[in-house]
Amino acid sequence: MSKDERVGDLGAVLSHQLFRALSDPTRVRLIDLLAERCRACSVSELAECLDVDLSVVSRHLALLRAAGVLRAAKSGRSVLYEIQFDAVSEALRGIADTLDRARDDFARSSACASNSIADEEGSP
Repeated sequence: MSKDERVGDLGAVLSHQLFRALSDPTRVRLIDLLAERCRACSVSELAECLDVDLSVVSRHLALLRAAGVLRAAKSGRSVLYEIQFDAVSEALRGIADTLDRARDDFARSSACASNSIADEEGSP
């Protein structure tokens, strides 16, 4: 595998949308609330637990949904949000696996570079 392919792998799994979605404390709190409740919740249910306007909660939920963190399902006049546990786990596991491979590739290339420097220094 070439260096460009490895970099491409890392770029492919480091989704700016996912990191953007998880970078805001209010969005993290929304995920936490949904996990605590162990069920899908409406915007109004979640807004009751936060010190932000209902429209702000709705925008945060939309961003989390767009990033693949949440799924939404219509129930009567309400939209219920729930965490996509498998999708988030898979994304984070993919990031961890790709970083592990990149670290290993770096260690191998550093060892090769160290050996070639040592060979050059040892030669007359």
